[in-house]
Amino acid sequence: IAGGNGQGNGLNQLNGPTDVLIDKGTDSLIICDYYNFRVVRWSRRNGTTQGEILIGNINCYGLAMDEQRYLYVPDDVQQEVRRYQLGETNGTLVAGGNGQGGGLNQLNGPTYLFVDRDHSAYVSDYSNNRVMKWNKGAAEGIVVAGGQGQGSALTQLNVPFGIVVDTLGTLYVADCYNHRVVRWTQGATQGPVIAGGNGAGAGANQFDYPI
Repeated sequence: IAGGNGQGNGLNQLNGPTDVLIDKGTDSLIICDYYNFRVVRWSRRNGTTQGEILIGNINCYGLAMDEQRYLYVPDDVQQEVRRYQLGETNGTLVAGGNGQGGGLNQLNGPTYLFVDRDHSAYVSDYSNNRVMKWNKGAAEGIVVAGGQGQGSALTQLNVPFGIVVDTLGTLYVADCYNHRVVRWTQGATQGPVIAGGNGAGAGANQFDYPI
């Protein structure tokens, strides 16, 4: 339904897609086409042979969309997250944008993200080994998981990637280099392991770099 024509940068091709979501409003897939430095949209209707570029010149891993169909996209070169109305190319800054660093107003490698019902953006800040929450309109974020250096203690993360937040505000993190999934409740200072955490491997109790 998207790509399948070999690796390349043609409109009928993808190169290293890292995330995808469904836009129900247009019955289409929105895809982060990482190594082509773009976000593309592919219709799910029969007969679709190519996509269209929504955003170009962007280094994105993950995507999120709120209920108003605004698209949230991180850029791990610009060290920021922007919100886009579908069809616009510049977007509005919602997190970071103050250069690479570890300050509360900075990001260092934003990858995957989650947007809640209040339009707060949770961002995996992988080189800072933390997850940040940026409330709508905030000038800086709040550390909601990790932020205690790289490591395997329950207070730490080691390259966090995929995240999801439930309706109670509990955060679940794919702690990639620790080969585990951890759960952080609101206000917690550590996150218990809920899956994996038994080294890298193919066992039923293991993960191998979960994303």
